[in-house]
Amino acid sequence: MALALNIGKCTLLGNYRENNEDAIDVKQFPDLTLCLVADGMGGQAAGEIASKRATEVVPRELKREIPKATSPEEIKDIIRRAIVQANEEIIAMGTLDRDLKNMGTTVVMVVWCKGSEMYVTGVGDSRVYLIRGDTIEQLTVDHSLAQALVEAKTISPEEAREHRFRNVLWKYLGSKEVGEGPEVKLIEVQPHDRLVLCTDGLTGVVSDEQVLECVKQNEDVQQCADALGQLALDCGSRDNVSCIVVEVVEA
Repeated sequence: MALALNIGKCTLLGNYRENNEDAIDVKQFPDLTLCLVADGMGGQAAGEIASKRATEVVPRELKREIPKATSPEEIKDIIRRAIVQANEEIIAMGTLDRDLKNMGTTVVMVVWCKGSEMYVTGVGDSRVYLIRGDTIEQLTVDHSLAQALVEAKTISPEEAREHRFRNVLWKYLGSKEVGEGPEVKLIEVQPHDRLVLCTDGLTGVVSDEQVLECVKQNEDVQQCADALGQLALDCGSRDNVSCIVVEVVEA
C-alpha cells in the first residue's frame, strides 16, 4: 500500500514572550520528507539563532546524504551525523561570537522516505508523539534532569511534571553531551496514524490526554495544529508554542 502525508504546522509567540525562539520546518523532496521542530535558548536573540541554525543544517545534510543510503541503518547514521553537524556549528558560532555564548536549542524530527517506516529522533525536551486510534505514545525521551531522576527511579513520572528540574536540560544542541548523536527510532506507520512534534511550550501545560483528545477532535491537520497551539495558550503557557501535525494516509 502506497502512503502519503498530510502536514499542518503552527508556531506562536505566546502571551508572555517578546520574541519567538522556536523554529519549525517541513521539507519535502522527491523521495524524502523531513519535519523538524526546534526550541532555542540563550540570551537576547541567541535562542532564535540556534533554533534557526538547526533547521538549516539538518535538512541540508539529509538532502545531500540520504539519497546515497542503501539501508535503514545507513539512514540512521546519516540522521545522527546531521544532528552532530548542527551541534558543532552551533557550538562554533557561540565560540566565535560572545553574544552567542552558551546558546542552544532542542530539536525533534521525523524523516520519511516514501515507505511504511518513519525515522524519529530528538535532543532536548521537545517531543514526538504517535497517536493511533485511542492511544498516544511519546516516542522521544526528554533530556531533562527531572527525566534523569525518573530513570534513576528517584522520582515518579508524575512528580517529574512539577519538578523544579523539569526544564533544566543536560543535553541539547550546543552542548558537548550530544556526543555521537541521539538514538534514532524506526517505526512502522499505517493509515490514520498521526504524529505530533512539539515544544515544551505545549507539553509543559497540556497533558498527553489533552493532546490526544484535541487530535481526535480535529480531522484537518492544519486546524489540528492551530487548535493544539491555542490549547496551550488557553492552559496558560508562558512560552512560545510550536507544533507540527503529520497524518499518514493512503496515497
